[in-house]
Amino acid sequence: MDNILFAFLLTLFAGLATGVGSLLAFFAKTTNTKFLSFALGLSAGVMIYVSMVEIFFKAKDALTSSMGETQGYWYTILGFFAGMLLIGLIDRFIPKYTNPHEVKKVEDMEKPKQPMNDPDLMKMGVFTALAIGIHNFPEGIATFISTLEDPAIGVAIAIAVAIHNVPEGIAVSVPIYYATGNKRKALKLSFLSGLAEPVGAAVAFLILMPFLSETLFGIIFAMVAGIMVFISLDELLPAAKRYDETHMSIYGVIAGMAIMAVSLVLLV
Repeated sequence: MDNILFAFLLTLFAGLATGVGSLLAFFAKTTNTKFLSFALGLSAGVMIYVSMVEIFFKAKDALTSSMGETQGYWYTILGFFAGMLLIGLIDRFIPKYTNPHEVKKVEDMEKPKQPMNDPDLMKMGVFTALAIGIHNFPEGIATFISTLEDPAIGVAIAIAVAIHNVPEGIAVSVPIYYATGNKRKALKLSFLSGLAEPVGAAVAFLILMPFLSETLFGIIFAMVAGIMVFISLDELLPAAKRYDETHMSIYGVIAGMAIMAVSLVLLV
């Protein structure tokens, strides 16, 4: 039960980072693009390294143990790409103009003289919040299941997901604030979009946990690896490059991989 509670708290922490992005947008004067580019790159480095070096092979060990060497390896590969397919389909069916990948900066929150009262702008903000919520749902499952298997890996993934949620909070806040001039409403929707992550954890706990066998765990863990790699390649690295100055994003990727590598060795 302690592990389950810890997994829920980590998932909640990662989800609420969208609200942190919103707060930064309201109270910071300028975007520290160097830091943000490095942080997003670091998040991608952590996710890619832990997925390919640790999570994928833990899934393979579980599946080969229950299904045999050859069949277990094939199911690991299928699970890995099924995770990519799942998050890719979510991306595919979200309309482009509400997709949360568009980079926003703190400067975009400069207070308008009057609210625009633009229903289309308000709708865009609400749909962006929904889109981010849908993206966050499988991330919540991934963080929760990873923490149950290995709390150290769960902490690393939760921090990486939290970093990646900060600019998403800005993306929700900007159009809503411009449409209404209401900071409270923008902040509320930003926080609500992040709550999809603990909801994903609750779904994993209520629906998946009663049936969690070694085989099911292996398949889910392989899917988690695929989801993490897809998010890194499709969201984190492009965003890091758009904020980039003087190769800070790639330095962040290398630092994230190095930190994860060293921490995995120290925790053995």
